[in-house]
Amino acid sequence: MLKRLYNWTLELANRPYAERWLGFIAFIESSVFPIPPDVMLLPMALAKREKAIRFAIICTIGSVLGAMLGYAIGYFAWELVGKEIISFYGYMDEFARFQENFIEWGAWLVFLFGLTFFPFKVITIASGVVAMDPLAFLIASLASRTPRFLIEGFLILHFGEAIQNFIEKRLTLVTSVTVFLLFFGFIAIKYIG
Repeated sequence: MLKRLYNWTLELANRPYAERWLGFIAFIESSVFPIPPDVMLLPMALAKREKAIRFAIICTIGSVLGAMLGYAIGYFAWELVGKEIISFYGYMDEFARFQENFIEWGAWLVFLFGLTFFPFKVITIASGVVAMDPLAFLIASLASRTPRFLIEGFLILHFGEAIQNFIEKRLTLVTSVTVFLLFFGFIAIKYIG
């Protein structure tokens, strides 16, 4: 099923209303959809490199708006909808750990996980479940999703296909190492300060 969804999402990049589809995929990925918008962003940006930043901005806006939907699902409809979404993707254990740490780290967790390829929907729904301050949630989402997509757009604009290969093969590793270092940096600051 995921392979078919992946292929369908990739195919949307070639359609006449690709920008609208890109925004829509970014929107639903932050709340319910399993395939990240990068699957559309990369081929669209490579095909029209002069629009790479525009496409990245569309991803950012769609993703942050979708994050607000994910928050609403967690806040208003956890038992009815949210729990089913998290269970469907097999993230109940991660969700439970996230909830335990959320009271102390809240916005930092949204920010850090928003930069990675970890399914953002888990974070957005959990944020609603624990009733995180909506403004802090919105700021953390915007602060993480903006560089997440703009960096991809910028790299494709300036480096083209060479960077696509790098992104597809190594960005998850680079992002994970960066998040790991940031996370432990914040822990060190907390306990040293």
